[in-house]
Amino acid sequence: MSRVYNFSAGPAVLPEEVLREAQSGMLDYNGCGMSVMEMSHRSAAFDGIIKEAEADLRDLMEIPDNYHVLFLQGGATQQFAAIPMNLMRNGKADYIVSGSWSKKAFKEAKLYGDAACVASSEDENFSYVPDVDGLAFRPDADYVYICQNETIYGTRYPKLPDTGDIPLVSDVSSMFLSEPLDVSDYGLIYGGVQKNVGPAGVVIVIVRDDLVREDVNPQTPTIMRYITQAQAGSLSNTPPCWGIYVCGLVFKWLKGLGGLGAMQRINEEKAAILYDFLDQSSLFTGTARKDCRSLMNVPFVTRDAELDALFVAEAKDHRIESIKGHRSVGGMRASIYNAMPKEGVEALVEFMAAFEKAHS
Repeated sequence: MSRVYNFSAGPAVLPEEVLREAQSGMLDYNGCGMSVMEMSHRSAAFDGIIKEAEADLRDLMEIPDNYHVLFLQGGATQQFAAIPMNLMRNGKADYIVSGSWSKKAFKEAKLYGDAACVASSEDENFSYVPDVDGLAFRPDADYVYICQNETIYGTRYPKLPDTGDIPLVSDVSSMFLSEPLDVSDYGLIYGGVQKNVGPAGVVIVIVRDDLVREDVNPQTPTIMRYITQAQAGSLSNTPPCWGIYVCGLVFKWLKGLGGLGAMQRINEEKAAILYDFLDQSSLFTGTARKDCRSLMNVPFVTRDAELDALFVAEAKDHRIESIKGHRSVGGMRASIYNAMPKEGVEALVEFMAAFEKAHS
């Protein structure tokens, strides 16, 4: 059976060559006589896997030496609590709410301190990112929080807010490793890997040294303290070994393509194919404002719920899977992550054009 074009928002498509390499090592990793799924996280074999993965990620992202890289469990959602628990030393944080995920993070932060919403785009169902120019942040805020790419609404920050000396915290889950980022612009970056980097079960936290401290909220569980995992090299408890291994394979795949600059050019080309069609279509309409469009997640509608449902159903006959939109937006959503081949986007647009001709 041939593989489908999987437009799922997550867990999402992985590079086929990565899957084949993982498959080849399923029974016997590198001649050690066992699978990565079986080996001890304290073994020399896994020590090599996690250290090589970190080294490759640092190389890809040009991560400065004064940042820790943590491979953790609990997904991005657990970080909604871990971030205020670890970083709210003055008990204050400012949040920019641009979609469901930043809204959930803001709600969680209010359980641990004085979290303030300084800007929101909920007035137009999160179809845009709030203007960050001139935003006033509280000078004693411990951090400013954003979700840089909102998976559900298909929006991305066109520019970062100027937070001065206040650390910027960013959830980059659905744009992780899709383009270069200057890590030094942030105090902390994190992302669940299941959208663009690896299998579900791993969250990667990249956090500046001065934010990894002992004096955290005393109610913070030991395992959720960044200092616990930083001092233990992400091995304070049994990590998601297989997931980290596959992430490492993806890091090498990206390096083989030429790095994040090359990946960005590929992603821009793929996104342009879909957005160019949407902009001239008489049936389909993109729901995100043009100046905030994501390269990774593209929601669109026909403005007829029955027609949307028919499109989703018929798409399966064209090997197009997981194209249904989130209930918050409706319609369809194409998540065109790093591993989605250009041919998949072209196949989607070809089907959209035929569907439009049949139902115009």
